[in-house]
Amino acid sequence: MRRRKLLGVALALLAIAALAGWLNRTALKRWVYEGGGRNAWQQPDEVMRALAIAPGARVADIGSGGGYFTFRFARAVGPSGKVYAVDIDEEMLRQLGERAQRDGLTVVEPILAAPDDPKLPAGGVDMIFVCNTYHHLDNHIDYFRRLRPSLRPGGRIAIVELRGESWLGKIFGHTTRKDVMVSEMEAAGYRLEQQFDFLSRQHFLIFTAK
Repeated sequence: MRRRKLLGVALALLAIAALAGWLNRTALKRWVYEGGGRNAWQQPDEVMRALAIAPGARVADIGSGGGYFTFRFARAVGPSGKVYAVDIDEEMLRQLGERAQRDGLTVVEPILAAPDDPKLPAGGVDMIFVCNTYHHLDNHIDYFRRLRPSLRPGGRIAIVELRGESWLGKIFGHTTRKDVMVSEMEAAGYRLEQQFDFLSRQHFLIFTAK
């Protein structure tokens, strides 16, 4: 009986894997970025209020994905601002750019980044935003040290990163402890300026250059 149950589970997993192979990968990624009831726990309106982005600001959204925050930034900065949508996924960026064109958001500029270089213009941004992406980056200290020339005087780096309480986060390691981020950012030449505790699943930290 136990063998039959195990065989049934194995067959079910194989069927799921086969089905996943037929799914559009970009659509699946979009669901991961924006679905699953994300609005409830991400609290995007509260995050935007905390960031207090001024009209005319220049914002870089590193790990922009499907544009969950990119388009909110575009509306916040207005026609006189700029939003750099930065990602290493060419197909996601293409779709993001098409959506920006459809919506008339000419302030959005997609940037196809390298894993170790977001390719931002020097002195070009007031805020660099990194949401659920910090754990994907390698060599954090070097990466953020190289970002400093991209920040305007008084510029900020906002990091929203998964805490890791969920079993999924613990298994796949898509998390970073707050003390680790603070230590690495300090080593990269930044200091912790603000932190917010209203997100149930994420750390929310804002850094400025020392």
